[in-house]
Amino acid sequence: MATIFITGSSDGIGQETARQLVRDGHQVILHARNEARADQAADAVPEARGVAIGDLSTLEGMHQTAETATALGPYDAVVHNAGVGSGGARQPTGDGLEHIFAINVLAPYLLTALMGLPERLVYLTSGLESVGRVNLDDLQWEHRRWNAMQAYSDSKLYDVLLAFAVARRYPQLRSNAVDPGWIKTKLGGPSASDNLPIGASTQVWLATSDDPAAQVTGRYFKWKQDLRANPEAYDETLQESLLAICAKLTGTLLPA
Repeated sequence: MATIFITGSSDGIGQETARQLVRDGHQVILHARNEARADQAADAVPEARGVAIGDLSTLEGMHQTAETATALGPYDAVVHNAGVGSGGARQPTGDGLEHIFAINVLAPYLLTALMGLPERLVYLTSGLESVGRVNLDDLQWEHRRWNAMQAYSDSKLYDVLLAFAVARRYPQLRSNAVDPGWIKTKLGGPSASDNLPIGASTQVWLATSDDPAAQVTGRYFKWKQDLRANPEAYDETLQESLLAICAKLTGTLLPA
């Protein structure tokens, strides 16, 4: 039996991941951005051991999430599932950060830095990482003309860089990226081609399985298939540069 923390698990793929894990006999800690959502999450997955609370759109909320989750740990695995899509105009957070970048990239970075390192880490990405582009000079679209879809695609590429950087820095653990597919959720929309169970199954497998194919690190998976990611994701210089920028923006380095 493993203990797993799942960010963004009050609905969608995160909630389905939790359901599959508890069905398999594991202990799960959910996550929600506020008390109301936490109550909804607990009602949806009553077998969960607890719910960590924190709004991942702000640095304060990221710290709160790390603190409340750590108090409910320790963990064998953490699934960085929380994310937002690509709708609308550029939206700054209360910290002045670009909204998509803050939630999709800075939040998993900072939680990784603050919560300690479990044996297994899973970072959710998207097939759109394949068209993402690394732009270290303008990660938050402060100087370019805003393109919401490209900003989202870029953020999902950065998630793969983060997963691979963590895998390289900490070879004793297993850190992988997962494209769950185009799943029928609030984020994926009703036109999505795939259903929730398949969207969660790879995360469950990587977080808990003794299958040798799941006990790897620094890989990119879709539906339990080990695939090649965007070529930029394998560039160690880009990985280190992204970590350095995230450390500067959050004031927090990854653990030594």
